[in-house]
Amino acid sequence: MPAQRDPSARRRYRRAVLGGAPPPSGPGASPLRVLTGTVLDASPHVLVLATATGEARLPMTATTAVWHGGRGGAAALRPGRQALVRMDADGLAADRVWLDIGRVTGTLLSARPDTLEVDLGPHRGRARVALDPRSSQLVQVRHPRLEPGYLVDVLCVRSPAGPRAVGPATSQPGHRADALASPAPDAPVPPETRGTATWWGWPGAPQSTGMGDGTTFAAGPGGDPPGHAVAYPAVEGEDAAGGCGEAPPGCVPLPLLSIGGGLDVVNDCSGRGATLTVAECGCVAARFCDRCVECGTSPRGRIAELGPAAFAALGGDLDAGCFNVTVRWGAEGRAW
Repeated sequence: MPAQRDPSARRRYRRAVLGGAPPPSGPGASPLRVLTGTVLDASPHVLVLATATGEARLPMTATTAVWHGGRGGAAALRPGRQALVRMDADGLAADRVWLDIGRVTGTLLSARPDTLEVDLGPHRGRARVALDPRSSQLVQVRHPRLEPGYLVDVLCVRSPAGPRAVGPATSQPGHRADALASPAPDAPVPPETRGTATWWGWPGAPQSTGMGDGTTFAAGPGGDPPGHAVAYPAVEGEDAAGGCGEAPPGCVPLPLLSIGGGLDVVNDCSGRGATLTVAECGCVAARFCDRCVECGTSPRGRIAELGPAAFAALGGDLDAGCFNVTVRWGAEGRAW
């Protein structure tokens, strides 16, 4: 494991040499409370989860929305399923419940009518995704060319054999992974950038990648991190430590950051924000130049890839796949 570095040292040095005040603090309204765990029991009024800190009994109301491969109801809250729950603004009742949700994002290696094999990027390995006729139709609405070399981004649910696709995770058509519109080399880097935030990971118990070799998905960026981790498309070197190495520059100009550096991330749709810590390179996110249309149309480019818990806590809906985001550089990160 590489020695830990002080993520603020370089920023302090730059300010001392070049001048300039520290960036503004206060990344937005506070995140919402989010819990993950295994469903133990459920009634129309109470959801019981086994979480990492013990049993949690969460009130549900008539407006609590449940997702399991699509909008569902209380019948989907079966014991043993993995749940991510976002509480309401008061923190008193469950607002949204996602069951067995996960996401597979990367470059197609092979495609058959019932299976996709996907390269998840240099830090994440590979995955094999099962398709049924209905999910294949839905995926091809956004990814009409399921061919090797094309980008793919799909929402999935768990199964013992591996991920099972239920639909696309993006509203934009896929393109070849090497067909990038990179910014000009001298393009200025603004103090903040607007674009798209997405999520990646499998909340809850380990989930097989479907490759048949015993590998499992990480819970989120950086392995199995706490909820403040983010994958960022422009991380300096050190591939083994999560750096970007040979990753493309992406379609928007971004400053190089170090593992452990900080980002102020604000959901433009909800107004909620947090300071997140760069845990690895968003190598695959850098290849997508799509837009998010959750609240208006964002500029092109994925500029932050959050873990599922952090994404939901900032008001993002996991089944929507993205939210419009503003990212400010220079926040103080945490040791990684």
